[in-house]
Amino acid sequence: MKSYIRLARPNQWIKNMFLFASLIFSRHLFEGDFVLTELHAFLVFCLLSSAIYVLNDVADREADSLHPIKRTRPIAAGTISPAAGVVFALLLLVVTAVLAGMLSRSFQYAAAIYAVLNIGYSFWLKRVILVDVFIIAAGFMLRVLAGAFAIDVEVSHWLVLCTLFVSLFLAISKRRGELMLVRDANNYSERPVLREYDIAFIDQIITVTAAGMAISYALYTVADRTVAMFKTENLIFTTVFVLFGIFRYLFVLKQKKIEDNPAVLLLSDPVMIVNVGAWFVS
Repeated sequence: MKSYIRLARPNQWIKNMFLFASLIFSRHLFEGDFVLTELHAFLVFCLLSSAIYVLNDVADREADSLHPIKRTRPIAAGTISPAAGVVFALLLLVVTAVLAGMLSRSFQYAAAIYAVLNIGYSFWLKRVILVDVFIIAAGFMLRVLAGAFAIDVEVSHWLVLCTLFVSLFLAISKRRGELMLVRDANNYSERPVLREYDIAFIDQIITVTAAGMAISYALYTVADRTVAMFKTENLIFTTVFVLFGIFRYLFVLKQKKIEDNPAVLLLSDPVMIVNVGAWFVS
């Protein structure tokens, strides 16, 4: 059972917290019905993403066995057979479909598009330079949109744009971590597309996306709809926490050795956790 739990990668479920963005920014965070519906949507995406992770592990089992970290995954390590992994993934997809059927049609479409894109990513698209990064970013954006569709609220265009930059920022940071790992091990067989990237190019993209993220968030805070919703023009001052978070992330990314999973930093860096908490309270 422990092997199947590891195979589902519950540590990656933090990425599905993006579904709650619409709940927070629509000011329904403390309304029970909205929260329960969003938790329902969150559960759907957790099970759906786990099913896709399992399929990805089945497809990449040989390459993962050569990776310094991924070789310990249950399928790559031989703890769970590929056939058992496929059955487990199908079971997760069936449960996901049942639970998603209880939510709105728009949410179901978003979840279906997420599934198709990520299955395509697992079997082919991750081998295409830049397309691989945009597919990862699309996954984050679809989470935000799905969260809005689940509770039937409108999403600000500026918030969508900000999510795009945040998603690209996290996706390219993931590529940087992967590149550092394979470069140190001098083994690109697990992810051939990494040969097309280099640190200087990735750092340029990170700079562009970080700037776009900060600017689009600042513009969101002063948009007429945002000011009317929150009944204050002072939301612009929360940009300070966003900028600090970006700078802290970049510092840790370049000064310390980070795994290829950006979520590790969000969960393990005390300074980042305090900063996120301060932003939320403000």
